[in-house]
Amino acid sequence: MNAFADWLLSLAHALFNPGFCPGDWVWATVAAGALTALFPVAGAVLVALMRKFTGNRYDTGTIAAIGVIAFVFSFGLPWMAFNGISSIYRAAAVGTSSLSKADLATLNREYCSFIGTQSDYLGGGQNVFETIFYPSGNVLAYGYYLGALVGLPVLALLFMILQARTAMRRGPKWPGRLLWAGFVLFVVFSVGVSANAGVFLWLGFLPIAMLGIIPIALVGPPSWSVINKPERPRPEPRREPPPQVPPPPPPQPPRQYTPTAVAPAAQELAAVPGPVPVPPGSTANGGGRYRRIKRLGHGGFGTVWQAVDNQLGRTVALKIAHAPDRDTEERMRREARALAMVDHPNCVRVYDLVEEPDGLALVMEYLEGQSLSTAVDTMGPLDDIAAGRLWATMAGALAAAHEKGVLHRDVKPSNVILDPQGMPHLIDFGIARSRGDSTMTATGMMIGTPDFVAPEQAAGAAASPASDAWQLAATVSYALSGYPPRGTRETPMAALMAAARAEPVSKLPQRSAHARLLIASLDNEPRRRPTLHTVVREVEGFLARSGKSTDGPVTRIVPRQGGTTRAMPPR
Repeated sequence: MNAFADWLLSLAHALFNPGFCPGDWVWATVAAGALTALFPVAGAVLVALMRKFTGNRYDTGTIAAIGVIAFVFSFGLPWMAFNGISSIYRAAAVGTSSLSKADLATLNREYCSFIGTQSDYLGGGQNVFETIFYPSGNVLAYGYYLGALVGLPVLALLFMILQARTAMRRGPKWPGRLLWAGFVLFVVFSVGVSANAGVFLWLGFLPIAMLGIIPIALVGPPSWSVINKPERPRPEPRREPPPQVPPPPPPQPPRQYTPTAVAPAAQELAAVPGPVPVPPGSTANGGGRYRRIKRLGHGGFGTVWQAVDNQLGRTVALKIAHAPDRDTEERMRREARALAMVDHPNCVRVYDLVEEPDGLALVMEYLEGQSLSTAVDTMGPLDDIAAGRLWATMAGALAAAHEKGVLHRDVKPSNVILDPQGMPHLIDFGIARSRGDSTMTATGMMIGTPDFVAPEQAAGAAASPASDAWQLAATVSYALSGYPPRGTRETPMAALMAAARAEPVSKLPQRSAHARLLIASLDNEPRRRPTLHTVVREVEGFLARSGKSTDGPVTRIVPRQGGTTRAMPPR
């Protein structure tokens, strides 16, 4: 330890030893403190570099590596430096130092009357523990030592925490605690350092602790491709076969609405590709089972009606195609098959597929409320908490669809419905497609809405989970700013051309806490975007740090007289 401290102190004296008050060795002590502060910085840089390859995979080996780095660079080397330098000065004060005669000659020199001989000043007197808990000077001297020996380490600790958080960007922050926990141990185990030497060591340590954040930030966080890289599957241990006991039925996830079993036809949809069978008991015209109440929407594809199921007495939504041609019917069956495979409380449920007098009808869950686009138009943009809940919930719904091989391909604000409790629901899988289905062709059919279509889709590439993630991020950006991320264009064709050219986003919410994650999620290159699971983890972390839950309302819909609704901010 003394050899290491001797080398460090000699280097500091060679680098910085101005010959004026309080003395060359006092100034060299400040330089030695600055050199010591480089060790924790180097440790944080090593951790940041390691995460460039490991991302957020914290297995036993990774945690052990971070622990070793923290022990060596945040505790071991700084402790050896501080205590070794103090030992050198104490030995010099009694005439037994290992320093050269030339060094001892200058160390025993007096520059200032209030300092006296440098060797006595730096190596004599009380240590840090005695000075703080058993003061021997006046009140002013005690305040000076208390501020220097307690205040400076506390400030340095704050910057050590910032260094650790910078090294752990784009991931959980808890592994960074190992870095600054080692620093805390170093401070505690350095209470035996000479008080005067400790003051100047900490004076040199603090500025480097502040500036040390810069090289760590320059290393940068791991790329999203590294973070999203799947972990290697672990081999399953061999187990004895369990006794032949029928397993209990799996628990059903809670839903906001009264659970209703999926119709047998829908179950068959999820399992069997191809034509959708007519449900048992249904007639060619639906048997008069569904009584229409009012029209909810009308578009280029078909009409959506609010209706009542006369057999079960529940309100449903009927989506009826305009033209009963073969391609239209195939698209209806594909939508039914996609929805039947997805089971998530925030995805609209499909109940049935029936023949109505005016065409094939998709029977879906009826969601009372209004679209996100209407809510933003009437109440203004959402705040970060509401937008975070929206993003995390919809990302979870899309991830559940992707796990079943279903792509939505038209995520936009008008396809997100907010119910009376303010909970968002993803609807209109009208152009949804299961991966592996044959591609449908329709003259003039546009896959996605131009203002919210992903660049690769607009350029003609196949849709992917990354495309849905881009559209969802664009929807969240709209909810925060009131504008599509690329801005608005005069015509749909102009918007589609802007998307195909991958024009940069220009209407992002700059002051939002989600700005950085939005920029990453709206990257023109699909492979660089964070996955939906990563988005959920990041947004849930933000909500947890804000003291908010993920399952809270996005908005609260308050009914008016006459059946219309309005949106109120979340409480």
